[in-house]
Amino acid sequence: MSLTNEERDIIVEHRLANAAETLTEAKDLINLGHWRGAANRLYYACYYAVSALLIKYEHPTRTHSGVIGLFGKYFVLTNIFGKEQNKLYQKLFDLRQDGDYSDWIKIEEDDIKPLLRPAEQFIAEIKNLINQTN
Repeated sequence: MSLTNEERDIIVEHRLANAAETLTEAKDLINLGHWRGAANRLYYACYYAVSALLIKYEHPTRTHSGVIGLFGKYFVLTNIFGKEQNKLYQKLFDLRQDGDYSDWIKIEEDDIKPLLRPAEQFIAEIKNLINQTN
């Protein structure tokens, strides 16, 4: 099913709002010292932003690995976003996976705090790119 431009714009705005709300949740969890939860929320904040970008440019996907792959294909390989941003997104995915599914990996403050500012910048850059194309 293809979307109209209006439908696509509504979904994109919804995903960007989810990214902003989820980023706030991540900050709250960081302030409380809940590192595993913060890893989850940081990843999802970026996931919502990246998925909004993909939808805006008509590259939707239904899986997390699909979002990562299409982001790389359409936005990293084309130098719209840098390899460092791709590494950040992949690192957040890996941390979220570890925190959610691994019984043996403990996520610590030093794993999360250095990622907050880059994640905020990543989301802001995505939002700026989306807004430039409106």
